[in-house]
Amino acid sequence: MKITLRQLTYLRALGQTRSFSRAAEIVHVSQPALSVQIRELEDQIGQPLVERRPRDVRLTRAGRRVLEAAERIAGELRALEAEARRGLGQINLGVIPTIAPYLLPAALPGLRAQGSLRLREAPTEHLLSEIAQGRLDAAIIATPAPDLHSAPLFEDRFLLAGTPDQLTLNRGLAPQALDPDQLLLLDEGHCLADQVLALCGLTRAAQRVDLGASSLSTLCALAAQGMGLTLVPEIAAVQESRAFPTLGLIRFAEEPARQVRLVRAQEASDADTWFEPIAQVLSRAGEGLVSQARRRF
Repeated sequence: MKITLRQLTYLRALGQTRSFSRAAEIVHVSQPALSVQIRELEDQIGQPLVERRPRDVRLTRAGRRVLEAAERIAGELRALEAEARRGLGQINLGVIPTIAPYLLPAALPGLRAQGSLRLREAPTEHLLSEIAQGRLDAAIIATPAPDLHSAPLFEDRFLLAGTPDQLTLNRGLAPQALDPDQLLLLDEGHCLADQVLALCGLTRAAQRVDLGASSLSTLCALAAQGMGLTLVPEIAAVQESRAFPTLGLIRFAEEPARQVRLVRAQEASDADTWFEPIAQVLSRAGEGLVSQARRRF
């Protein structure tokens, strides 16, 4: 019997999608090529693994057992790849875009002292997927991730940003009382946009000034020109206020906040050697930025 990793990968894609065409797209091969590999795997096993239906594909009992084994093998391979990287001293670290340009410059000297580092900036959903796939060792995010091991780094409170005249009109208001017509948000897919909407008690449909900005700096530039209001996390406050002198920042009476955390896979066997030291470096850098913002605003 000669079962290949390619065949097991194709079966995992088929089990995930229950469609030969969609499974072929995921593994980047043609549908006939995928079908051939599944047939060969069935020949090796000696019994059908999938029930082929006109509009659906269902795994047989034998197919489910082979899929369980394939998932275990895939997990072991991801762990092996991660250990091999770290054996070379490399840590693959992800970070969301509303944290990366502010926290990383402050943390990089300390991070470099921990060894070779490869950084990946992407939205939360992508980072969590890459941790699950073994492509990232850890990620800096600002939303809960209950399936991952998490280390809290620091609390990052939100300030209201706009021109001084706009801020005078909105001083003392709670986030829920802000005018939706004035609120500027990031593109969909950014967790900061979802957090701001939740804090303000709004949905995308209710927020009518939707400029589709892709970065926090763009929002601050628009707010500095009187285009509207936005919420800015403390770690970005000092840098953005220096970049845009006409941008004003004020605090809410009851300050909303996000919890920044470092997450990794639960099963990372060698995490004791690198995870906590990196968390300490990031926590110190973040607390330093937050302290600067609280002294100034």
